[in-house]
Amino acid sequence: MPYEIKKVFASLPQVERGVSKIIGGDPKGNNFLYTNGKCVILRNIDDHGRFVNCVRFSPDGNRFATASADGQIYIYDGKTGEKVCALGGGKAHDGGIYAISWSPDSTHLLSASGDKTSKIWDVNVNSVVSTFTMGSTVLDQQLGCLWQKDHLLSISLSGYINYLDKNNPSKPLRVIKGHSKSIQCLTVHKNGGKSYIYSGSHDGHINYWDSETGENDAFAGKGHTNQVSRMTVDESGQLVSCSMDDTVRYTNLTLRDYSGQGVVKMDVQPKCVAVGPGGYAVVVCIGQIVLLKDQKKCFSIDSPGYEPEVVAVHPSGDTVAVGGTDGNVRLYSILGTTLKDEGKLLEAKGPVTDVAYSHDGAFLAVCDASKVVTVFSVADGYSENNVFYGHHAKIVCLAWSPDNEHFASGGMDMMVYVWTLSDPETRVKIQDAHRLHHVSSLAWLDEHTLITTSHDASVKEWTITY
Repeated sequence: MPYEIKKVFASLPQVERGVSKIIGGDPKGNNFLYTNGKCVILRNIDDHGRFVNCVRFSPDGNRFATASADGQIYIYDGKTGEKVCALGGGKAHDGGIYAISWSPDSTHLLSASGDKTSKIWDVNVNSVVSTFTMGSTVLDQQLGCLWQKDHLLSISLSGYINYLDKNNPSKPLRVIKGHSKSIQCLTVHKNGGKSYIYSGSHDGHINYWDSETGENDAFAGKGHTNQVSRMTVDESGQLVSCSMDDTVRYTNLTLRDYSGQGVVKMDVQPKCVAVGPGGYAVVVCIGQIVLLKDQKKCFSIDSPGYEPEVVAVHPSGDTVAVGGTDGNVRLYSILGTTLKDEGKLLEAKGPVTDVAYSHDGAFLAVCDASKVVTVFSVADGYSENNVFYGHHAKIVCLAWSPDNEHFASGGMDMMVYVWTLSDPETRVKIQDAHRLHHVSSLAWLDEHTLITTSHDASVKEWTITY
């Protein structure tokens, strides 16, 4: 097989919710429907004052517990349904309780609450064994938990998965971080001898991943407040990102700390950004093209006569290619602190969705909404070199391999193609690269390692062989 899935850095876990035999209950929490293995039983229980969020039988079947938005946990006899006790004597938590999970030996219970804590309860003596305080912000509310053998896990509103330490409740053993919203873009960069993946999502969150281990974290400080639309790394090792919050940010990849210094406020919403040597960056906004020099706006083309969508800067730094929704790519020259329209149109087969120069600058690849990739030869005056067909839906992203002979495309059809420049028929087809949503972005770590992201909020790493 010419491709192999190497790693999946998943962000949205499917958590096993224990071994409960409860089937359901009404919204007021008065009636519970469950099975004992031979028949279905409908029983009326009206102890809770608000919605019941979770019900779990103990593994031995002798008891079941109910947790509610009223902050209470009740323990019942698993055979008769009679109430045994209320954990804590009254309220188990100061906020609503969203999940509970029994220990394997049926003696303890783990609870997760909107009061930003998780607790371990000794059910036999009706007391709290440990309290895990997970933070102080809204995103630290605890919405799920699982007791699996020796592992205790909780899930925060942020989507983070916390490995709880029974011996040290003040600090989790490990926190798995990632995206809980759709990933819109990514880029890659080597830092300190390691290759890192940077991904940006719909909620403005940027995450970085160690490509070897999958360990990841977010930048410190306050960053974008809305969708991150495009990211790239400039020659000084700064992450340049544009967002629907109307800003372009420069973030140091060594410090990985947002600062108020590296923020450029745009007049209108940016959609795409590309960087070149000499401190240049070109930002495509709604109805506007902006040239930045050393993190400052120095020139703009307002109302260019078409709607610009995407942009790429030639590796030499002298030419800018801007793709528009009218199906054309226009070329501009960078002259000091201005952009000059060269008056040259490159025709795509439909509205342009992405453009990318090969690393050696010899070719420009253009993909469009008509499911076609067109490659132009720069040395031949941007004449059409080849056309690549195969996608069944709109193509949304492109990325050149470091070998300059192959490039990848991803589309709304959830497929990724790796194309051979000299022969459109020689290609690697990755079907259902992301099964839940379309591919949103692509990047190469090396000649045989491709990274893909999707609106399914996951990052995938592929090994490509030819």
